[in-house]
Amino acid sequence: MTLNQEPNREFKQKCSRKLYRQGSRGIKGITGSLLFVENMTGVGCGELVTLWGDPVNASSLEEFAKTGQVLQVKDDLCVVQMFDDAPGLETGRATVWMERDVAKVGVGEALRGRILNGRGLPADGRSLYGLEEFLPAKGLPPGLRIPPNGAIETGISALDLMNTWVRGQRLSLLGGPGLPAGEIAARMAARALIPGKDGDFLVIFAAMGVTGREADLFIETFERDGVTDRSVLVLNKANDPVAERLLAPRVALTVAEYFAFVKGYDVLVVMADMLHYCDALREISALRKEIPGRGGYPVAMYSDLAELYERSGCIAGCPGSVTQLSVITAPDDDVTHPVADLSGQLLDGQIVLDRELHAKGIFPPFNVQASLSRSMDRGIGRGKTFDSHRVLADQLRSAYVKARETRLLRAAVGDAGLSEVGKLYLKFGDAFEKFFVGQKGRERQLERRTLAQSEAKAWEVLSELPVEELSCLPQTLLERKIAIGAASPEKSGEPEKK
Repeated sequence: MTLNQEPNREFKQKCSRKLYRQGSRGIKGITGSLLFVENMTGVGCGELVTLWGDPVNASSLEEFAKTGQVLQVKDDLCVVQMFDDAPGLETGRATVWMERDVAKVGVGEALRGRILNGRGLPADGRSLYGLEEFLPAKGLPPGLRIPPNGAIETGISALDLMNTWVRGQRLSLLGGPGLPAGEIAARMAARALIPGKDGDFLVIFAAMGVTGREADLFIETFERDGVTDRSVLVLNKANDPVAERLLAPRVALTVAEYFAFVKGYDVLVVMADMLHYCDALREISALRKEIPGRGGYPVAMYSDLAELYERSGCIAGCPGSVTQLSVITAPDDDVTHPVADLSGQLLDGQIVLDRELHAKGIFPPFNVQASLSRSMDRGIGRGKTFDSHRVLADQLRSAYVKARETRLLRAAVGDAGLSEVGKLYLKFGDAFEKFFVGQKGRERQLERRTLAQSEAKAWEVLSELPVEELSCLPQTLLERKIAIGAASPEKSGEPEKK
């Protein structure tokens, strides 16, 4: 039985006649969503299980039929993780039926524009037809991976110019509670494209443990940006079963792998929020009475996260790709929190949101000083973006660091203690945050900029500094830009033609 299929009618009829009630498999104990089952031989981890309650006390077959998955096997005792709650279940009045199959996800073009729950079943009130095949939720066999390649344009200057996202890359969006990480992630996914390549990204959005308001925001963002027909939303709300939360990202990644490596699409997977996912891991670990690790999270959390993050990238000989964005909420703005820290070790970079910028009304509040894209150099430069991309990004970062240092100095000595150059750096820092990082449009809409517009905006804010301070830029480039600026009637001018 797959995650997209109901138990067959014949089996329901047998169970209704109590032919398979309990049998030789006895439930030893029940702890939350975990069942401890005895006399289980020849069972493997990951197998699906159907739990049938007492049909005498149930009003319908669907009421007492529950689905689960084998989590651990030791001798003839196994731990079963239920995807559904089973209130009032008695250990002596239930049947444990082994499906002899692993969890599978139905995939196909029919999924485009649909909303699924954490098990891959329809959550939008419509039936699901036209599935082409069923794939294991654990993922397809890994192929020969090649390095990420090709810049992704999101329309956000602080990302496209200074922390370029690359096709096939794994990136995190890290922010504290109350910061608009989920909203920004949805807009990044909706607007992402690969310059010079036909076709937009197919977006697979896995929302885990989100509120109803957050779920509505994701749906509205996709509808407003016109990407509903090329998106699949895997939705696990905060009041949905915890066990289903652990399956939701695997369902999303399985759908992504199918579209990328079977159909040849460029797929963008957004997983929000990984903190909720890891909290679910911790809850299940506590039910199993495992020895906790750092922060109370299970010791195996690192390998579990690695299993998810490694399911992205590009495969040799395949035109498709899986690019991944993981949203992580850092409690108390602590970037050393176990979830953020371990994810940082596994991913190819991180984009950090800044609470101070958010308080100033700057949207998106990207902290470019703390952000990093380790694969950036694979997607920028001559023949990819523009020749001076790297040195321009380095110059912006260097100047902004000095601007922040000057702000700290002003807090100690006041404006009178600053040099003239220091005052220019303060002016640059304000312009950089307000006009380069900030892109808020009307009604909190995110202004979209092309890469050429982001480049022009970068030169505009750098013009606040004297040429002598632009030490990261080659002299020939500076001379050419000065000449272009002198010939242009406007300060910002137009970006140079390549």
